[in-house]
Amino acid sequence: MPSLMSSGDSPSAKCSHCGAIAVGPCARCRRPTCGDCCELTEGGATTFAVCLACVKRGGKSLAGPYRELLLWLGMGILGLAAIGAILMLLRR
Repeated sequence: MPSLMSSGDSPSAKCSHCGAIAVGPCARCRRPTCGDCCELTEGGATTFAVCLACVKRGGKSLAGPYRELLLWLGMGILGLAAIGAILMLLRR
């Protein structure tokens, strides 16, 4: 007979690495992970858990994606400034 959940219980997800009960998702790949299969991020305002597979691929810092985002935004601002400068030169 299947076990019944009480009204206060939430469904428990299994860790995608070892099958234990997951405590939350990985900050990079969003797969469920348990406390034994993750490491906490370094630096930043908030601490996130990164699974061991993602740590092996790219380290446990999330600074790389933020750096890329700031670079992308900076390039857009520089491009708009260049267009503005060209329009000002053509206006004279």
